[in-house]
Amino acid sequence: MSPEQLRNKFPWINTEGVALASYGLEDEGWFDPWCLLQGLRRKVQSMGVLFCHGEVTRFISSSNRMETASGEEVTLKRIHEVHVKMDRSLEYQPVECAIVINAAGAWSGQIAELAGIGKGPPGTLQGTKLPVEPRKRYVYLWHCPQGPGLETPFVIDSSGAYFRREGLGNNYLGSCSPTELSPQEEEPDPGNLEVDHGFFQDKVWPHLAQRVPAFETLKVRSAWAGYYDYNTFDQNGVVGPHPLVVNMYFATGFSGHGLQQAPAVGRAVAEMVLEGSFQTIDLNPFLFSRFYLGEKVQEHNII
Repeated sequence: MSPEQLRNKFPWINTEGVALASYGLEDEGWFDPWCLLQGLRRKVQSMGVLFCHGEVTRFISSSNRMETASGEEVTLKRIHEVHVKMDRSLEYQPVECAIVINAAGAWSGQIAELAGIGKGPPGTLQGTKLPVEPRKRYVYLWHCPQGPGLETPFVIDSSGAYFRREGLGNNYLGSCSPTELSPQEEEPDPGNLEVDHGFFQDKVWPHLAQRVPAFETLKVRSAWAGYYDYNTFDQNGVVGPHPLVVNMYFATGFSGHGLQQAPAVGRAVAEMVLEGSFQTIDLNPFLFSRFYLGEKVQEHNII
């Protein structure tokens, strides 16, 4: 849409600095992440999946040495048992396994390290870590009596700020992520889930008010913080088996857009486990080996 088309469609948007806008008319929108998560969880429980809440503390594995075509000696490992420390208990539960799927989100890098991944010499496949770490992100909910109405789409500004309508009472939900270009100091401390309200005042609100003048008068009603499973290499998912820990599969590192991709990733990992290869969609570009090979899969203009 041109700035003029944008103004005609959404008169509440300030089109200053906008050359072009993209507006999805179908097959786009938003959903409630918690509802989707709980729906998937209840469905698989009804199909016999057992949920067990605890912390993985150790892997028991066997190893075999082999030589690659280039003459490099590598060690292949297979996990046989996982030790899980149960909630409110000092004991661990040994769990025998044929396959381990590392879908531990922000903590999947630590789980990979427990399995010995990345423990080899630097610059080798054995020394290549899973580059996933927790990054704290905020979401704010505000009220604005004169704000945009029912036709408000999910708006993503070129600054990185975003918002959408939340319900029918002139409430809105949104935020923005720290810019990649900023110094590391701007990254919030992931050691807790406290909300920094100053971040909204300094980094979010000015962009919102610039794009939607009505937001110059708003009141933040609530806020929360959560973790991204942040892939520091290319901010994209890691899907499929590890090349050396042969029965550990990954579904992690999605850096904030994992739930959108979760149904497809679940199918892809299942196909890899059952068939030995991706069937429906070729997700080979997202394999772990890309970290060793230095092949980034980058997607621009995502929030």
